[in-house]
Amino acid sequence: MTLHAAVIQKLLNTGSHLGRRAAEHHFKQYAYGTRNGMTIIDSDKTLICLRSAANFVANLAHMRGNIFFVNTNPLFDEIVELTSRRIQGDDYNHNRSMNLWKMGGFLTNSYSPKKFRSRHKKLCFGPTTMPDCVVVFDTERKSSVILEAAKLQIPVVAIVDPNVPLEFFEKITYPVPARDSVKFVYLFCNVITKCFVAEQMKMGIKDGSKEDMIKDLAA
Repeated sequence: MTLHAAVIQKLLNTGSHLGRRAAEHHFKQYAYGTRNGMTIIDSDKTLICLRSAANFVANLAHMRGNIFFVNTNPLFDEIVELTSRRIQGDDYNHNRSMNLWKMGGFLTNSYSPKKFRSRHKKLCFGPTTMPDCVVVFDTERKSSVILEAAKLQIPVVAIVDPNVPLEFFEKITYPVPARDSVKFVYLFCNVITKCFVAEQMKMGIKDGSKEDMIKDLAA
């Protein structure tokens, strides 16, 4: 089996190709076909988009940029927290990461740090600097974040479903067409983390001997 075929098989194993609904017209460029009214997403195109997003993230690491992860799906919390911890390192703030990504207005309020109260009644502080990139996992629920990021000209990397509305799709800089299964989100975060940390290690920002990333985020 070739490397390409092995990677495609890995994508198929995550169920990333199984779209939940019929595709919107603008999404059809990523569709392989339909089955029982559901979109079958072209895994080759998912891989191409994932590579583009990963290259962008690696470039951010090279420029010492920072990434903010936005997630409201509790199934992804542990995966996203681990990814944030690996990428942000000593700058990682558990309370901010666990609460702010579930709230609106955190980007437009960035220049004036304030206390916010989340739906879980926990206090946390808003970020004091703009992120260089926002990664969105559930575009359907966090469309407001995409609009905020676009207004502030912050690049957005996002997993997109076949029925993502055009008004939000057009504002996503690096869309990754896939079903957001737990397995795919894990794979997605694995790729993002490895690319970011590998670039940091190349630049000497992180000491590879102290990283257990491969152990914790093994494919």
